[in-house]
Amino acid sequence: MSADKNIETLAIDTVRILSADAVQKANSGHPGTPMALAPMGHVLWKEFINFNPKNPDWANRDRFILSAGHACMLQYSFLHLLGYDISLDDIKNFRQMNSKTAGHPEYGLAPGIDVTTGPLGQGFANGVGFAIAQKHLAARYNKPEFPIFNYHIYAICSDGDMMEGVTSEAASLAGHLELGNLIYLYDDNHISIEGSTDIAFNEDVNHRFEAYGWHVQHVDDVNDIHALQLAIINAKAETQKPSLIRVRSLIAYGSPNKSGTAGSHGAPLGEEEMKLVKKFFGFDPDKSFNIPAEVAKYYHEIGVAKGKKEDDWNDLYAEYKEQFPELAAEYEQAAAGKLPKGWLDKLPKFEPSDKKMATRQASGKVLNAIAESLPHLIGGAADLAPSTETNLKEFYSFTSENRDGRNFHFGIREHAMGSILNGMALTKGLIPFGATFLIFSEYMRPPIRLAAIMKISPIFVYTHDSIGLGEDGTTHQPVEQLASLRSIPNITLIRPADANETTQAWKVALEHKGGPVVLVFTRQGLPIIDQSKYGKATGLEKGAYILSEASGKPDLILMATGSEVSLILAAQAQLEKDGISTRVVSMPSWELFEKQDAAYKEKVFPKTSRKRLAVEAASPMGWHKYITDEGDIQAMTTFGESAPADDLFKHFGFTVDNVVKKAKALLG
Repeated sequence: MSADKNIETLAIDTVRILSADAVQKANSGHPGTPMALAPMGHVLWKEFINFNPKNPDWANRDRFILSAGHACMLQYSFLHLLGYDISLDDIKNFRQMNSKTAGHPEYGLAPGIDVTTGPLGQGFANGVGFAIAQKHLAARYNKPEFPIFNYHIYAICSDGDMMEGVTSEAASLAGHLELGNLIYLYDDNHISIEGSTDIAFNEDVNHRFEAYGWHVQHVDDVNDIHALQLAIINAKAETQKPSLIRVRSLIAYGSPNKSGTAGSHGAPLGEEEMKLVKKFFGFDPDKSFNIPAEVAKYYHEIGVAKGKKEDDWNDLYAEYKEQFPELAAEYEQAAAGKLPKGWLDKLPKFEPSDKKMATRQASGKVLNAIAESLPHLIGGAADLAPSTETNLKEFYSFTSENRDGRNFHFGIREHAMGSILNGMALTKGLIPFGATFLIFSEYMRPPIRLAAIMKISPIFVYTHDSIGLGEDGTTHQPVEQLASLRSIPNITLIRPADANETTQAWKVALEHKGGPVVLVFTRQGLPIIDQSKYGKATGLEKGAYILSEASGKPDLILMATGSEVSLILAAQAQLEKDGISTRVVSMPSWELFEKQDAAYKEKVFPKTSRKRLAVEAASPMGWHKYITDEGDIQAMTTFGESAPADDLFKHFGFTVDNVVKKAKALLG
């Protein structure tokens, strides 16, 4: 190494080479961006990001999001050097089985990773959720002289992030809400997998973001540390607008043959090129994973100094707790994932009446009944609060002027809404929900999947759940969505049969841990099932339960979810008149049912009862597991039609007569 290198330059170059070495050893990964952005990472972690490597979950830490998740070796290198629990062996095991250092940053796998990123644009939008959460926590808990929550959200984004549509949705909302706690650095390296970005992307990003209402700056060279520092200082000073700093970089900087090329984006540089890189930076070309002692000491001391910031905050919080014990207790309980005492008493119970009630309406009644008891329950809809019944009527909206509001107006931005909810759900002390029509869950598939991967628990509310939507027709009537959502690991989907099951669905959703809950509600009114006559709706917690038992051993089991449960109850009554003994099973959640023990499953679906009919106004996919080889399914195998709901149910066979006919056919 050159003797005349200052420690800062040596430290940055060490990160470049360490990152490239890890990619080379794995024979897989993205070396070019970490090599180029080492100065950016250095400035961020050394000068600006507040963190504690010994407590990565410190409540008032600044959040860091690597939206360009393919550049994860940049983040892993800094986390290792700064003292997080990521060893050099972890760096060497990059992209290997059971390693902390996965191919893209994964929340919960490695310390210091605030959110799982990789699908481009998601991290950008997650950051907006983090920013909303910080503003909301600050509005509720901060007091004069007690800035308990005053952290910033930093992110590194790429050209790919700028191209993805979810970025536009999220950036538009962030500008509208004046989220001045967002500071994003955009790596403008002009390279994507296919080559120069000019082949598909030549817009003026600066002006685009200025139009969104962002504060925009430009740094001509990522290696100009002073310019980077000044830009971030300016961004922190701008408190009314989110900030974008466009930074020009040269991908794979230091590589004689591959810098500035697409070849350095997604593949190792090669052994010979790695030697040339090391020579360029003055390192021994025959040594790998070489961290000079002075660099190790330098970054270790930075990590120790940063950790002391939490000590100062803990002192402040201790004093805050003395002066505001009730607020502190509320926050600590919420941050621990616990619900306040007495909230269950607020859950409404619905009595049977001649008037039908859509489960979306019941859901709205439940939300408003419990909202006051659950101050950390916040959410809204993608411009559909009146239709999804998700407005908290006694509370204000979250706006640029009122950060304490609990109703969120996401606008017609379903994709961004899902990603923003994930950022909010990753902030301890909040339970976020977001709503739209079930058909528009299609716009939200990436964030739903990422929530499931991270095992976090936003609540996704989907209404207008079947052909019962009616006249809006095929484009708005979901058919394949239930099966598609059920196929995602760690998802818990609940489709309640009536108002009382809806109450229980919300109870389960609010108490659930380990993945998102999807609540699916009807547009059309449904009978409120008489719990004094049939099974109690509390059976929903087990996923499936015997709602109505026939006299004697059943000849047939009818099973359904949602609006079709009242249909099979009516069919049961007709079958009983015809001398056929029938069991009705309400099955609102397959995932909850699969968690039950074998004895309970046998109780609901005895192996000896093989004549079974499943009824659901959706794709039949998945039902075969429960009907056996002697059963049948009444479901949707085509798209719907545009017509009133009653006409549609009749046309597609969701009638008492047709269910009775199919049941009798099963019995021969």
